[in-house]
Amino acid sequence: MLLDTPICDFGWKAPNFTLQDPAGNSFTMSEQLGENGLLIMFICNHCPYVQRIADRLAEDTKQLMDEGINVLAVMSNDYRLVAQDSPENMQRFALQHGFAFPYLVDEDQSVGKQYKAICTPDFFGFNNQGELQYRGRLDDARMGDSALRVPELLHAMRQIATTGQGPKEQSPSMGCSIKWRD
Repeated sequence: MLLDTPICDFGWKAPNFTLQDPAGNSFTMSEQLGENGLLIMFICNHCPYVQRIADRLAEDTKQLMDEGINVLAVMSNDYRLVAQDSPENMQRFALQHGFAFPYLVDEDQSVGKQYKAICTPDFFGFNNQGELQYRGRLDDARMGDSALRVPELLHAMRQIATTGQGPKEQSPSMGCSIKWRD
């Protein structure tokens, strides 16, 4: 089911969390909130929207990380329901696409619920104060022409790093619904 994310709630404070990657390494959101901000992405392996952008996502996030913007990815799907999203498959997917950012398991789905994540991918861009400044898409293909892509996420995160504020105009992300446990 295709869903859109809501409009950015500018200034919303990021709830802190600690999650582990599939290898058991812990990451705490507040420790990742760097001088230039933090991008938190809700993604999963099986979503065709994420699959389509995975390589681009790896490239763009490497650029952001090189510019001092930290990045975390969270997988909130119930992987018992969708085996393709299991921690073992998360490791494979991350390796296959060259993810340099931590890809974290939201085992009890509490982080996805706290953030009111809607779909995969769902992007949350925070300034260095932990205030939401971007909730949009990776890029905006003008008139369906991939040659005319506008890298919205890159521009937004760079603006947040420089000014502390995100762009007023944002296009909602679109993707598959998060698979919540009953």
